[in-house]
Amino acid sequence: MQDLSITLIQTDLYWENSTANLAMLEEKIAMISTPTDLIVLPEMFNSGFTMNVEQVGEPMNFFVQKWMKQQAAQTNAVVTGSFIAKEGEKYFNRLIWMRPDGSFEQYDKRHLFRMGGEHHYFTGGTQQLIVELKGWKICPLICYDLRFPVWSRNVNQAYDLLIYVANWPAVRSKVWDTLLQARAIENQSFVVGVNRVGKDGMDLVYSGNSTIIDFKGNHLFYQADSEIVETQVLNKKSLAEFREQFPAYLDADSFEINNLL
Repeated sequence: MQDLSITLIQTDLYWENSTANLAMLEEKIAMISTPTDLIVLPEMFNSGFTMNVEQVGEPMNFFVQKWMKQQAAQTNAVVTGSFIAKEGEKYFNRLIWMRPDGSFEQYDKRHLFRMGGEHHYFTGGTQQLIVELKGWKICPLICYDLRFPVWSRNVNQAYDLLIYVANWPAVRSKVWDTLLQARAIENQSFVVGVNRVGKDGMDLVYSGNSTIIDFKGNHLFYQADSEIVETQVLNKKSLAEFREQFPAYLDADSFEINNLL
């Protein structure tokens, strides 16, 4: 049971300026002083949460994806976060799970934030993603997905770590804090939430509140209001022991997800 070293990058973002954001993030990644297995960036890390899809969106295997490939190779770590991906006439809020060898997985945000008009510009995903890293099973999701517990339900211990990348405004930070803690407890899993700070081009303020929560709902790390590059180590043995002692998952209700949104 190997431990997992994970780095959270909580940062301000340049509005709709991919070149500036990638240069800034490259500097922050270079600040990581200890070996890490996984680097987590916010939602839409190269642009901020924008609906200007035609200007910011780009096809796969273009600038952003190639940058992620370069950063993963240089750090020998998985790099993950979401950006606006274009496929034909459709746009997706797409998380990339980029490995050091250049192979990758992808997850398209299922729950589109209608209060911000996201559902008018993006196509929602239909497939959950669970990946493996150092013997850990990991489920990465995106921002508004946090409000929908069925989509993240840990059926038969399918994952050990649940990750949310986000642009979650400060005005709803209590909801962010509460739901992340709830997801950890109900799924008997570590939970990581990585959010941005600063103000975006729509004058929305973000306080970060990036965190690591254990399977009992305890905060192992929490930071609001400031930029951080934080590396923490998660212990797999403690999770396995807790699940064995308190196997609540055995009494979980069965259910079925309808992928027709």
